Amino acid sequence: MRATLLGGVARRVLVASGLLMVLVGSGFVVLLISVQGLRASEHQARHTEAVLTSAHQVERLVSDLATGQRDFVITGQEKFLQPWQAAQAQLPAQTASLEQLVAGSPDQFARAQQVSQSVTSYLRDYSMPEIEAARLDPDAARTEAATTEGAQRVAQIRSVLDQLIGSEQQLSVTEQRHSDSVANQAVVAAVIGLAGSVVLILGFTIYLTRAIVRPVRVTAEMANQLAAGDLAVRVPETGVGEIRTLERTFNTMATSLGAASADVAASRARIVRSADETRRRIERDLHDGIQQRLVSLALDVRAIQADTPVAELDKVADGLASTLDELREIARGIHPAILSEGGIGPALRMLARRSKIPAEVTVGFTTRLPAPIEAATYYVVSEAITNAAKHADASVVLIDADIANGWLKLSVHDDGRGGADPTAGSGLIGLDDRVQALGGTLVVDSPTGAGTTLSVALPITS
Repeated sequence: MRATLLGGVARRVLVASGLLMVLVGSGFVVLLISVQGLRASEHQARHTEAVLTSAHQVERLVSDLATGQRDFVITGQEKFLQPWQAAQAQLPAQTASLEQLVAGSPDQFARAQQVSQSVTSYLRDYSMPEIEAARLDPDAARTEAATTEGAQRVAQIRSVLDQLIGSEQQLSVTEQRHSDSVANQAVVAAVIGLAGSVVLILGFTIYLTRAIVRPVRVTAEMANQLAAGDLAVRVPETGVGEIRTLERTFNTMATSLGAASADVAASRARIVRSADETRRRIERDLHDGIQQRLVSLALDVRAIQADTPVAELDKVADGLASTLDELREIARGIHPAILSEGGIGPALRMLARRSKIPAEVTVGFTTRLPAPIEAATYYVVSEAITNAAKHADASVVLIDADIANGWLKLSVHDDGRGGADPTAGSGLIGLDDRVQALGGTLVVDSPTGAGTTLSVALPITS
């Protein structure tokens, strides 16, 4: 059983569930990686923005140094040194901040150190001595050599800053491209995961419908038919694993029920045939044995009575005649001789003649039927006539028998008060058992106030 479960529907469900789990899990893993990549790109973008801001701030301060020095040298007024003094005060901290920001990149850190050293050298070796010289000898400070050296030093600082800024911008562009690539990969992975999940779920649903839902529904329908009495129903054994086991088990059960039902029907038929044979044998014994002896004794008594008229002999003769009549009536009730000798047609007409209420008989055939069929037909009609006379207050009984497609169709209708209940312990229960034992059906239609109709169908070939 365990091997069957692992090799049937359960294994397929586990495999499909595993595939769906792997597909969805892979999609989430890709999304998590993409989110981490986007976070790293965002952090790098903020870092690049801070580096560029610091570099531009250093460049602005260097420009303030050069501009403040130039204006002081030209005018000789101390007020023009204020930008220079402010830049001088801010530059050490700003260059240190720039070095700290680019400490993770050796090339950028080297450029930041070069900028810091160049700014320090510019201040110590050129700008500050030039300002002191301008205070002592303004004309000497305005020489072309002095201004050219300052411009060269500032240009060198700006060149290094431009390299640092350019490198940082290039890094930002590269990181942005990587971020866009990661985002695109995340979108593609999400689309593939979603589409794959939809396809897998749809396929799994279709498989479950075909492999489980449809076979179970068919089996349920067949079970309803089986419960309704159709023992010939079978389920196609086309399922997989446990479903095929269910179908095979259902078919085995239906076969067993069919065989058991056939055995019961055969047993009931044998009982009916045995009862009919016993009735015929008793009737023949009564007719050929006791009845003949009683007839002979009655004739002997009549002969003696003719020669010797004695009152006691008259009583004996009358008693023998009465006993003989009663015996004949009993013999007819056990099994009518006319049924064995003439068939169902004459037997039904005899019942009509003996009926206490008018009865009309229509028989659409003259051929003899199997003995069990004739016996069942006879007893159904006899019981129906008796019930119509005793319980229904009927004025007429209509009896119709015919053969159609290998079946005997019998209808007995009276115009009585109706309301007959086959389950109320009447003789109809025994008749229904007899009819079913022969593979036939008996239907009682008895609406109140509209008479009673017994419809019987018996298979002649069974």
